[in-house]
Formats: sequence, structure tokens, C-alpha cells
Amino acid sequence: MNIMLFHSVYGLRPAVHAAAERLRAAGHQVRVPDLFEGQTVETVEEGRELKDKIGQEELLRRAILAAAPHSDEGLVYAGFSLGGSIAQNLALGDEKARGLLLMHGTSDIAEGASVDELPVQLHVADPDPFEPHDWLSAWYLQMQRAGADVEIYRYPGAGHLYTDPELPDYDEESAERTWRIALGFLETLQQDQ
Repeated sequence: MNIMLFHSVYGLRPAVHAAAERLRAAGHQVRVPDLFEGQTVETVEEGRELKDKIGQEELLRRAILAAAPHSDEGLVYAGFSLGGSIAQNLALGDEKARGLLLMHGTSDIAEGASVDELPVQLHVADPDPFEPHDWLSAWYLQMQRAGADVEIYRYPGAGHLYTDPELPDYDEESAERTWRIALGFLETLQQDQ
């Protein structure tokens, strides 16, 4: 599969490159755009400040510019937290998208968004302060109405960005389970080609 993997609000850190390498080792082509243009941060608060300074529209523009040359290949959009919300926006706007893999993050869904049975997999901590239960229930229903085929996996007791070994949120058991399930999802998409 051709995967476009977007980083979290922390920026393009080593953990994102390690995730890309894990996907490549499973036989996928992975592109990892740097939406923060070389800047990384140490805290969520710093990340939010940087995100707000750049602006949501500019982040989406950068993501679209990174994905556009490859969208004809039928991309799987993937992302961590903020990167998940960006991946979701791009996947719902790309009629050739092959799938959407969300880790730790979702986004609002544009009214009238429509996809043709787009496979979607979400991995999220339970509870997650950034993805509360009420929000996820409404998100799930909206994604189904838009035509997506959604699976949600919850990880009790894990921190928000639990797949990143450099952060206090890291939960090795949950991270490994996430990767096993996510790689199976990508394998299924590859078989459906």
C-alpha cells in the first residue's frame, strides 16, 4: 500500500520515522510529510501554540500539497492525533483513497461528506481527554452516514499518544496490540486491491 503518514502536534519526531519504518518493513511505501517544516516541540501546549501559529488552513494546504502528487496511486491516509485529523480530512476529500488509519485522533466531518465504503480504523485510549466517549459516538455515526466502514479499537488505561515510546503516555502493550491490528488492516486493504 501507498501510505501518507502525518505526524502529531509534537512535529516530525523520531517516533514517527520509526512508525514509518515499521510500515515499510511490512512491505508498504510510506511518505511522511513534515507539516511543521522542521519544527518539533516538547509539550502538547507548545504543539498547540505552533499549530495555531501556522493555522489549520495552512496545515491542510501543506498536507494536500504533499499528498496530491501521489493521490492517483490510491493512498491510505494515516496519522497520529493531529495528523489523524488531517488524514481524515484528506481521505474524505479524495475519491481514490484506499483507506484511513487513525491513531489517537479524529476530526469534524464536513456536512455532506460522502465516501464509497471507505475502510477506516481508529485506535484510541480509553478514556482519552482529547477524544471523549460522546464525541467518538457522534463521530462514528457521522462517519457511517458518510459511507465509511469504521472499526474502533479502545485501549483502557493508555495515555493519549500511547504508541510514542518517547512520551510519558507510552504503553508498550497497547502500542504493540495497535500495530498488530493496524498491520492486519493494511494487509486486508492490500488483498482487496
